[in-house]
Amino acid sequence: MSVTRRTVLRGAVAAGALAGAAATLRPTAAVADPGRRVVVLGGGVAGLTAAHELAERGFDVTVYERRALGGKARSIAVPGTGRDGRPELWGEHGFRFFPGFYKHIPDTMRRIPFAGNANGVWDNLVAAPEARFSRQNAPDTIIPMGRAGKPWATPDDFRETVGSAISTSTKMTDADALYFANRLLVFNTSCDARRYGQWDKVAWREYVGAGRRSTEFRMLLSRTLTTLLVAAKDDLASTLTIGNMGEQFLGNPLEVGNDGALDRLLNGATNEAWINPWVARLRELGVKFVSAEVRGLEVADGRISAARIVDASGAAQQVEADYFVTALSTEVARTLWTPEILALRPDLAGMSQLMVDWMTGIQFFMRTQTDIARGHVAYVDSPWSLTSIAQNQFWNRTPLPGFGDGSVQDCLSVDISDWNTPGMLYGKPAKECSPDEISREVWAQLKAHLNDEHVLLRDEDLHSWFLDTGITWDAAQHRNANADPLLINTAGSWALRPVSHTAGLENLFLAGDYVRTNVDLATMEGASEAARTAVNAILDVSGSNAPRCQLFTLYRATELEPFRQLDIGRYAAGQSNLFDAPL
Repeated sequence: MSVTRRTVLRGAVAAGALAGAAATLRPTAAVADPGRRVVVLGGGVAGLTAAHELAERGFDVTVYERRALGGKARSIAVPGTGRDGRPELWGEHGFRFFPGFYKHIPDTMRRIPFAGNANGVWDNLVAAPEARFSRQNAPDTIIPMGRAGKPWATPDDFRETVGSAISTSTKMTDADALYFANRLLVFNTSCDARRYGQWDKVAWREYVGAGRRSTEFRMLLSRTLTTLLVAAKDDLASTLTIGNMGEQFLGNPLEVGNDGALDRLLNGATNEAWINPWVARLRELGVKFVSAEVRGLEVADGRISAARIVDASGAAQQVEADYFVTALSTEVARTLWTPEILALRPDLAGMSQLMVDWMTGIQFFMRTQTDIARGHVAYVDSPWSLTSIAQNQFWNRTPLPGFGDGSVQDCLSVDISDWNTPGMLYGKPAKECSPDEISREVWAQLKAHLNDEHVLLRDEDLHSWFLDTGITWDAAQHRNANADPLLINTAGSWALRPVSHTAGLENLFLAGDYVRTNVDLATMEGASEAARTAVNAILDVSGSNAPRCQLFTLYRATELEPFRQLDIGRYAAGQSNLFDAPL
């Protein structure tokens, strides 16, 4: 039997139907089941989302987090940098990015009060008007972000519009651009059964035929697209995941149904503009927070009877509750699945085969304003697949000179997406470089891309740097460890990922970004959607009459729906997609 999105997300669809009439009902106080105790294990975006939705619906919620609330999304204060009453500089795991097709995160943001903002934290989002694709020893390309192109009504219009947009904004040939547009059309006209049953099992490089195309094609539409989105190599990344993202970024040039601009950032440090106000709101709703590490789950009579934790003092204890929400990362959550748990929920066994890799940030604090791009920069042929954003131009709430010693004028926040390829300076992958070597290597790769025509980065302007504290260097082993790896959606991984809840363990609910979701990407949005799905399952199991959490779906062009319907029969008959032919 083939897996379709209707099959996989049937619980989500049912909850969405219940939420339709009540979508405008936003409970702000206890409305149902005030005696129900819920333990949320993990205080990242998934855990905070679950706590938020449950607390609004009258549940007694306690969140257990071992490190810092906000998880990968949080800001990290750079120790010892504050001077003369100024707060410390902000570092981060990686820069925050809020695409316009995100719906769950913005919906939550609107419900987090923020002084002076009519729409709460959501008003702290600002649009980035352009993106830069930087090449070493070659001219760079700056692409305007936002609505572009013309309306289209037919598959031929789609190919022409997308192909033209690619060829005119890159150095790609018309033939390559048209070929890619057709591959995107094939995916966009594929039915759910084909997407989950066929395309998820195909690696992106194979799907787009990168080996037969130009170097420009391979660099931009195969390698760069996958490393930027999922920190995966294009020969591993699932076509289902990358195709979904292509459908949102390239297949919707008019941004139909988007929550806002295609590329958005926060107007200040993540903790100040989002996480701290969020935690304050949850405390107002009665959510309790405990600093503790989860060590295991106890099972009795077919239910989770307790969670074993070790608190900040080192004391071990067992925590009981009516319901348990596991909002931990992939590599942590799967260590909890004992033989007893797997016997009750055999679908969790596949998690042991899920792949995680590294995508981690480093910040370069600058004594001068940078003038690189009014948005994100992708360093197309950098060995470590770098991307960056110059932050001060967007931080209108508290500009960077208000932090640290007062001399920092800008922060170039860089994400390192490839930790396995040797660099240009030391000839070693990032995993084998000390923090100092990482900083020098990244800086060298940035300068090699940006200074080949005009000098945009100067050594004397570099004030200091900060590497994510999740990266720890073992000098004896000459190797780094990473406390915060990222789930990689490899080809065939959909079948390995669990749903949020099954009857096998009635009071265990999963809310991590590894859960099967509509957005199908290890992101804040995926974590939020999974958490909402978990909460809706709790409402069903508990018999609550509270409004269900609203769930959103990704954009799909209505003009192509007849072809998706046609593809249902073609896939069932073993035929290829109507447009799946060489160009």
